[in-house]
Amino acid sequence: MMKIIRTFSLVIFLGFITVVAVDGINLWPMPKSVSYGSLSLYLSKEFELRTDYKDASGILKEGFSRFLDVIESAHVVDGTVTGQAAALEGLHVVVSSSDDGLQFGIDESYKLSIPATRSPIYAHLEAQTVYGALHGLQTFSQLCHFNFTTRIIEVHRAPWVIIDQPRFSYRGLLIDTSRHYQPLPMIKNVIDAMAYTKLNVLHWHIVDTESFPLEIPSYPKLWNGAYSVSERYTTADAVEIVQYAQKRGINVLAEIDVPGHALSWGIGYPSLWPSLDCQQPLDVSNEFTFKVIDGILSDFSKVFKFRFVHLGGDEVDTSCWMVTPHVKKWLNKQGLNGSQAYEYFVLRAQKIALSHGYEIVNWEETFNNFGSKLSPKTVVHNWLGGGVAQKVVAAGLRCIVSNQDKWYLHYLDTSWQQFYMNEPLTNITNPKQQKLVIGGEVCMWGEHIDGSDIEQTIWPRAAAAAERLWTPFEKLAKDPKKVTGRLAHFRCLLNQRGVAAAPLAGPGRVAPDEPGSCYRQ
Repeated sequence: MMKIIRTFSLVIFLGFITVVAVDGINLWPMPKSVSYGSLSLYLSKEFELRTDYKDASGILKEGFSRFLDVIESAHVVDGTVTGQAAALEGLHVVVSSSDDGLQFGIDESYKLSIPATRSPIYAHLEAQTVYGALHGLQTFSQLCHFNFTTRIIEVHRAPWVIIDQPRFSYRGLLIDTSRHYQPLPMIKNVIDAMAYTKLNVLHWHIVDTESFPLEIPSYPKLWNGAYSVSERYTTADAVEIVQYAQKRGINVLAEIDVPGHALSWGIGYPSLWPSLDCQQPLDVSNEFTFKVIDGILSDFSKVFKFRFVHLGGDEVDTSCWMVTPHVKKWLNKQGLNGSQAYEYFVLRAQKIALSHGYEIVNWEETFNNFGSKLSPKTVVHNWLGGGVAQKVVAAGLRCIVSNQDKWYLHYLDTSWQQFYMNEPLTNITNPKQQKLVIGGEVCMWGEHIDGSDIEQTIWPRAAAAAERLWTPFEKLAKDPKKVTGRLAHFRCLLNQRGVAAAPLAGPGRVAPDEPGSCYRQ
């Protein structure tokens, strides 16, 4: 039996009720099933974790420690309890599976019970996997409140019984480290906030036209395309990001966008360019191009253990191939025009990824141009607009929804209400086809985003989408006005936890309009 004890305090005063809610039950995202009572609990000086789970990787232990840290972060907990009180001794966690491997489609369900009586009194958390238990800890943390009179932590409205599981298995957030370098601590901050909102995939758009900041041991000159020597990620940095995310139940989807968006590759290896004057897409006629892609994906397979790799494939302008003599000569020899060469490149890159054990994600242009030719292991990433997901699943392929009109965070005029109401299954009524929509993703493109403004641009709008992806459809609000108070409360909770989430009132990344309460901004 593992026991982890933190000194601070949870005790119960039966029948004593403290006002807690700003707007009903302040949980975000809203769980599948919630029942509660009318009693208040207080945290005891030796609140402990009890479990028989063989926590070989320390995931549960570290998650419990973070739970304690986060509920104490907003204020100094230095009060004492006098009078008759029964202590809530701690949390008993039962995890059914000993497998702590994190992969797409794992069971993320949990059941959290916080009783108001019994002796000794323990909260109970049950989950099939340790990652479900982590979600349960996140929910538990939102039930904890600081009492300014007693200076201790309280849990209101006991007894609680919360049964929960996600609606979609893929709940993503894209960050872009090519347009602006994001320091490692900032990426970790984003991951922490993702865990608070139960998002579970960090889509790392690592490289693009502007810069190539990642070390690739197989081709060490690639990161010559970084903005500067200091704006780079070593292989060890990448491993650190993956492991940091994994301990919080978050997979990392790595992306190299080919054949377009790749000018930076040629800074270190100019032969990847069709010519010095025409530098992208990557040279389709050069075998070295595909050797480099193979080397990158070989190196990726040692670091990025997620089932999927993203190969991009969007916004490919083939005119450079058509005007470069040696490429044009190769195309004529192969009997290919520009669009056929684009297809050839994407499908060959897919085969390389498959050879390294990956399934593939490609942006929707690949499907729009040659969908029937894509590997059946392709997930089509919708971004251009509505209606594409319907066509993708009708063709039998899987889909991730990120339509830019609703789920692109750099569009500051897209309101949190639009993020909340964007439905991935719009006009998809066939149950088998609905299952092919594996989830959705909000995208934080980096043209105007660096470490100074990334958090307030992401949050709280990404949290609005997170509830859409987690909460059962029938429990989602049909009118976003009904969740305004609850989301405002969660935004203030993020602020209290050190996350620079912007006010709800106004467009994305808006500053407070005037002095006033956080809950009214």
